[in-house]
Amino acid sequence: MTSMMDDNMNLLHQAQRLNNNSLVVREIGEEIDLEIGPEEDEQSFAHHTLLDVHTHESSPVKDHPENSNSHMIGSQLLSDDQDLSKGQTGKRKKKVVKRWREEWAETYKWAYVDVKDGTARIFCSVCREYGRKHRRNPYGNEGSRNMQMSALEEHNNSLLHKEALRLQQASKEKLIVDKPIYVKALMSKSAGSIVEAALRRDPHEAEFIQSVQEVVHALERVISKNSNYVNTMERLLEPERTIIFRVPWVDDRGEMNVNRGFRVHFNQTLGPCRGGLRFHPSMNLSVAKFLSFQQTLRNALSPYRLGGSSGGSDFDPKGKSDNEIMKFCQSFMNELYRYLGSDKDLPSEEMGVGTREMGYLYGQYRRLTGHSQGSFTGPRISWSGLSLRTEATGYGLVFFAQLMLMDMNKELKGLRCAVSGSGKVSMHVLEKLLAYGALPITVSDSKGYLVDEDGFDFMKISFLREIKSQNRSLRDYSKTYARSKYYDEAKPWSERSDVAFPCASQNEIDQSDAINLVNSGCRIIVEGSNMPCTHEAVDVLRKANVFVAPSMAAGLGGVVAGELELKECNLSWSPEDFESKLQEAMKQTYQRALKAAADFGYPKESPEALVHGAAISAFLTIASSMADQGCA
Repeated sequence: MTSMMDDNMNLLHQAQRLNNNSLVVREIGEEIDLEIGPEEDEQSFAHHTLLDVHTHESSPVKDHPENSNSHMIGSQLLSDDQDLSKGQTGKRKKKVVKRWREEWAETYKWAYVDVKDGTARIFCSVCREYGRKHRRNPYGNEGSRNMQMSALEEHNNSLLHKEALRLQQASKEKLIVDKPIYVKALMSKSAGSIVEAALRRDPHEAEFIQSVQEVVHALERVISKNSNYVNTMERLLEPERTIIFRVPWVDDRGEMNVNRGFRVHFNQTLGPCRGGLRFHPSMNLSVAKFLSFQQTLRNALSPYRLGGSSGGSDFDPKGKSDNEIMKFCQSFMNELYRYLGSDKDLPSEEMGVGTREMGYLYGQYRRLTGHSQGSFTGPRISWSGLSLRTEATGYGLVFFAQLMLMDMNKELKGLRCAVSGSGKVSMHVLEKLLAYGALPITVSDSKGYLVDEDGFDFMKISFLREIKSQNRSLRDYSKTYARSKYYDEAKPWSERSDVAFPCASQNEIDQSDAINLVNSGCRIIVEGSNMPCTHEAVDVLRKANVFVAPSMAAGLGGVVAGELELKECNLSWSPEDFESKLQEAMKQTYQRALKAAADFGYPKESPEALVHGAAISAFLTIASSMADQGCA
């Protein structure tokens, strides 16, 4: 009995502490301790294949000609492994161990790096636990493949694993999740006072506070030169109007459901509001405020005088029938229509809201108001003509990346590009990257990511769209294209790339992802999603001198396209004419951001120039109008 208990306990232990090993980030200039767990070392566990699992076979070491001079994650473990192999005698035994390791790397994809309590650790991707929670194989390193599969089955049936799954499911069903708010140190007291005031007013709105800190950090030099801007910023951070309402609807089974609707008119100093609608279970007031704040700054950078807004609902359109979505959209609009109009606020599509949803929303709006004056910005279908509005955001991101590369005397042609997401924006980024001769290699969804080492072409993109339209998994792509591979519960940032386009959701790049990006060779990030990087990730990218194009500038294409449609009412443009106008608008935005950055001492050679310049230009435009209009 004691022996059996010991075996079970051994099965529950996976990783342990690696002394004298550290996570080294190339070109960052500092070392981050990599701690496996609080227990003692086990030499047999210190093998690099466990770490290499996270980088996947799609980017092997031999593909990196510069790897001889770079420090990759887990590189220091190689010497330990060599010492280990020397201690094992007999040619046959060495071959068995080597073959076992290859089988292990192929069979088990359960190692990944994440940050816990400020320390990078190796976690089990099955249970999300670190430390000696599981051993790799209770039968020893020389176990056969059948024994390895048996070990995995025992692992999946273990009490620890079942408890982890239970807690994971309980966390998904939990209505309120407390999120720790990361407070970043600022250089000046005046800038710090703005963040402190926001924290006192909205202490539990993590996403909104994070976006405030990012913008205030970018504005530190502006605020230090003019103390009046402290009061201006504090006024700006309080939305002009916040609307929260109930959305009752009946599903196909006849059961009544209630969701919560949001719309935040953040600032209308420059003109009527424009902003997206997001239907997603994670939608709450904090997310609505952060999105509308970002949209306010983005619209201030555009060639048009526009205010910013955003909103949506915690309704999840996935798995719902067309009839259920129509009933929800009609109920949602029954309340929201009072606050909409071409001179007030017009919504556009965002996550979970596409052509179908916008059509239902507009139809109910027209029915309630009795007129069709003005139209929602967003995907145009038969009721309002044709346009390239859906392409504009994705195309604009690529245009912006090309502008950055031109200033570096480079071009997109031949560059490996990692793209996250698989929605409207991501698909059009892939299209335009192909047009510029780049090699897009990844897309992702909520379950994992897909990598194609041959790169996506137009036929493959069409196939990806077909998969998504049928609500199938990206995994099905690999059944058709054998050179591709889908990785569960993973992100594409460990793949070797030159340029990254995060187009999924906020905070999709954390500290470990940023480290992977740097180690994979990425030197430019073009933000397609709002606030895709956490504070910790931003710090890593800054130290590594990675150039970042902020979403408030690079994601301006959708705003430009929507206003061109509404103001010029010219739906007979050719695609070439439309792209020409879009390119010119993106060029103006790029130049405005660089000029504002230079005015406050950030040269365009600085990796942060666009981040600071975009925030400075947008804020000064809004602040000037706020001063003219007085206390309003």
